[in-house]
Amino acid sequence: MKAMIALAVFAFATSVTIAADQEKKAPSPAQLAQQEKMKACNAEAGTKALKGDERKAFMSQCLGSKPASATQQDKMKACNAEAGTKALKGDERKAFMSECLKADKK
Repeated sequence: MKAMIALAVFAFATSVTIAADQEKKAPSPAQLAQQEKMKACNAEAGTKALKGDERKAFMSQCLGSKPASATQQDKMKACNAEAGTKALKGDERKAFMSECLKADKK
């Protein structure tokens, strides 16, 4: 009997954990762009072998600068990734992609 109760509690806890994982939202295209910018700035600081205050100043300047504009390919990647995490298919995916790609054009 105790084993059945323990099994039921374990099954419930596992289902709650799985449901919580599924509720996590995918990063937005803007967040993905910021992550890419952070990676690029970090890599550049690494190739320049910057340390300490020099690195902090460089990273601040690099991350603070506005990108010229995201390329269409970058936008497509970000929107496609978001549509994939939302498991969109067919017409729903087409509509989402259209809106997502228009969102940055202003």
